[in-house]
Amino acid sequence: MRSTRLLVFVIGIGGASAAFSQIVPPTGLKQGPGVQAPADEREPDVLKACKTPPPAPAGRGGRGGGRGPAAAGPGPREYKVTEIPGVIAGGQQWKEVWQVDGNNADGIIGTKDGGLLIAQNDKSDVIKLDKDGKTSVAFTGTNTGGSVAMNAKGAIFLVNRGLNPSVEQLSPQRKVLASHYNGDPMDCIGGVINDLTADSKGGVYFTMGGLFYADSKGNVTRYGQNLTTNGIVLSADEKHVFVTNGPSVVEFDVQKDGSLTNQREFAKLEGGGFGGDGSTFDSAGRLYVTTNPGIQVIGPDGKNLGLIPTPRGVITVAFSGPDRKTLYAVARENAENKDWIIAIPMIAQGPKGRGK
Repeated sequence: MRSTRLLVFVIGIGGASAAFSQIVPPTGLKQGPGVQAPADEREPDVLKACKTPPPAPAGRGGRGGGRGPAAAGPGPREYKVTEIPGVIAGGQQWKEVWQVDGNNADGIIGTKDGGLLIAQNDKSDVIKLDKDGKTSVAFTGTNTGGSVAMNAKGAIFLVNRGLNPSVEQLSPQRKVLASHYNGDPMDCIGGVINDLTADSKGGVYFTMGGLFYADSKGNVTRYGQNLTTNGIVLSADEKHVFVTNGPSVVEFDVQKDGSLTNQREFAKLEGGGFGGDGSTFDSAGRLYVTTNPGIQVIGPDGKNLGLIPTPRGVITVAFSGPDRKTLYAVARENAENKDWIIAIPMIAQGPKGRGK
């Protein structure tokens, strides 16, 4: 996941570290939709009313998480895919299947018919890319929508990154699930609401500098210590939540009420930079995390199984295709202000149900 354009630095807050960035809105816009909240000229007035102001106002903004792949140099770059047993054959090549100008492809998920749902920050739409590479608009009128998730029952959710950020349910009924935390609008948390993953109870885990859970009634609780979050995913059995934490992935246990306990490091990420970004899993429980050089594959035991290199920096990843044996990623070039959907054949198969 990513902001439009970034200047990232890390500061300490009460012993914890958090990453923030300064955002330049698209095409000089001063107000949303299409403008992330910290870049909206109206946000200072919202923050004045915060009962609990966000930390470090001068450095606020950005994705509230470690920036990795989008910080990579311009592409395309040379790469060579080597075999990862049971995951991918050696010599496979990425194929470009779609391209779009602006910050208009993020937070992808696979659909049951082999397509993708894609959040569009600048256009404030969610589009569907079908298995033949054709696009159609699935949802309009989001508030700078930035990432999509689907739960095991088929309900679709989105994070809105514009002024007055929120978690929104798009279907089967369109409604705001959560927009406040501790009596304040989410703007008061600081940063930009980033990524999400949805459970079968109607709740949503999301990242915004830290880790949060909005239950089915919209009550929001914060979890974790010393977290610099970005991508997040719920395991297939809904017993564990995995969230990127700079150069590592942190795991939590999920309780019956959706609350989280037992924070611990699950895996180290390789490749340097600011660490991991978007993530997904396959039917065997392996975790896939986008990093600077490509997509890192991690076994259920937390061991690094290998890297699937990419021709450009990638920010989000999902399984789809007719048999769920195609891995899709969004490649981003900040210098060109473009996004690409790229795809590669896999041995591994994505889960048949919820994939995020």
